[in-house]
Amino acid sequence: MFDAIVVGGGPAGMTAALYLLRTNKTVLILEKENFGGQIANSPRLENFPSIKEISGLDFSDNLFAQITDLGANFELEDVLKIEKVGDIFKVHTNYNSYESKVVIIANGVKHRLMNLPKERELIGNGISFCAVCDGPMYKGKEVYLIGDANTALQYAFTLANYCTKVHVFTLFDKFFADAILVDRLKAKENIEVTHNMNLVEYLGESSLEGLVFEDTKTKLRREFKTDNVFVCIGQIPSNENFANLVDLEKGYIVTDENMETKTKGLFAVGDTRKKTIRQCVTACNDGAIAALAAVKYLD
Repeated sequence: MFDAIVVGGGPAGMTAALYLLRTNKTVLILEKENFGGQIANSPRLENFPSIKEISGLDFSDNLFAQITDLGANFELEDVLKIEKVGDIFKVHTNYNSYESKVVIIANGVKHRLMNLPKERELIGNGISFCAVCDGPMYKGKEVYLIGDANTALQYAFTLANYCTKVHVFTLFDKFFADAILVDRLKAKENIEVTHNMNLVEYLGESSLEGLVFEDTKTKLRREFKTDNVFVCIGQIPSNENFANLVDLEKGYIVTDENMETKTKGLFAVGDTRKKTIRQCVTACNDGAIAALAAVKYLD
């Protein structure tokens, strides 16, 4: 029996564990892949308060070391189901079942991929998903972006502020974004849009060296030499397994300002919950709030 089980080992989950451990609560963290979450794939983290620059992996490793020094328990297991029986939560994984008094879901989201060869190997080595996080690395350079919805256009504006040129590629012949954003994009002199382009190949082995697109109408292929691309084609939450205990909106978990779900004692933090801003610092913010609310609930 643990005081708290945290589902997910990214910044939100580990921050929640940190705050719980500092109040002498027993904590088990369940992570299905690797600790650190998405930020671990970022070559540089430069917008976290008090840290001028650090790699995402080093940031994650430091946070993991901090919580393990405080006595965090952890297992690499995939959570399949959560039940609440009376006041106790039963968390079932692909290997075991655990019990706790509170649960904090911090399982994040997955970025939608192009599903091309070498893609996963090149993530963090030229392939990026967050312009706010990784864009400053390409200041004064030309950058490439794939996407056609609101987030893609907002990232294009961000990049255009410090990059000489932003090349935007869309799969169809139009944008699926707010009209005001599309109008702003057309007015930006250093943003160039190319429609009807399907990415078919990443060039490079250990790092990105280029992109190959196929025109969806003419079927002609064009190659672009570049060391960067921002893939902005959506995110995928994975919360169906928790639908028995939480409300979902477009797949994201609905919480109140204390990060609590509709089930007392069950919290959700970070990218997995319904929210506007998804950044490392806001993930940590969520984790701290949920942990303190959980401590109050436990006490």
